[in-house]
Amino acid sequence: MNNFQRIGSISNAHIGREFEDIALNYFKKNNIHLIKDVSLPVGINEVKKNHRFDLGSGVNVSKKVIVECKSHRWTSGDNVPSAKLTVWNEAMYYFSLAPNSYRKIFFILRDFSVKRNETLGEYYVRTYKHLIPEDVEIMEYDSIGMTVKTL
Repeated sequence: MNNFQRIGSISNAHIGREFEDIALNYFKKNNIHLIKDVSLPVGINEVKKNHRFDLGSGVNVSKKVIVECKSHRWTSGDNVPSAKLTVWNEAMYYFSLAPNSYRKIFFILRDFSVKRNETLGEYYVRTYKHLIPEDVEIMEYDSIGMTVKTL
């Protein structure tokens, strides 16, 4: 059986929660106050079902925001983590179903591939642009410089 847990981590779920905390703090420093696990009704027709977004402003505020956070990396051989990018595509689908009144942010970890000369986020935008809704902002967090770049 293969172990796909990130080296040096307690668990992949732990990594995800830590990255959500990083995102939460980044937005707070930029005067965007969010909470974890914001549930919104989504669907392609009249029938809606609640979906939990990683972060959001809630429903009773004037500036509505939802955020999905992903801290995925290239594989150990600098290959494309195709299964993880399927999860990114799923996030784009949920963003497309979310209410138009929300600002939609995909907050990802910057992971640069020397072999490919691009970050995983840049690769995703280049190869999956057709699946990214126009109103989704992709923000790439650099854990070394603690900066964010919008792709």
